[in-house]
Amino acid sequence: MAVTRTFSIIKPDATRRNLTGAVTKKLEDAGLRVVASKRIQMTREQAEGFYAVHKERPFFGELVDFMVSGPVVVQVLEGEDAVKRNRDVMGATNPADAEEGTIRKEFAESIEANSVHGSDSEENAATEIAFFFDDSEIVG
Repeated sequence: MAVTRTFSIIKPDATRRNLTGAVTKKLEDAGLRVVASKRIQMTREQAEGFYAVHKERPFFGELVDFMVSGPVVVQVLEGEDAVKRNRDVMGATNPADAEEGTIRKEFAESIEANSVHGSDSEENAATEIAFFFDDSEIVG
């Protein structure tokens, strides 16, 4: 299995509750290494651009409002089969369906405020990483 990269966001519900370290520890304990990380206040323009794939969905406006409601931590993670590993440790989108020990089971407040975002494919990971990071910011 190859070492690959994926993208992660620690969302406003988690940063508001000071869970950045706890979430990052779970990622690292799962065998992922943080090779880039920054805490940002996402602008409305950034949120709308990042989630543009959902623009026609009824939840788009609420998603954008939520993502600009407080700071987030954007990260590039590296590890064996990083996309799958990250998605496994995040757990199901709906925390009620997430397995014990996953980030969303332990930390999510709701299906909307589910503490983390993670890329769903290597192709999307590359796009999402490039949205927030220059190559010079990724050091591993």
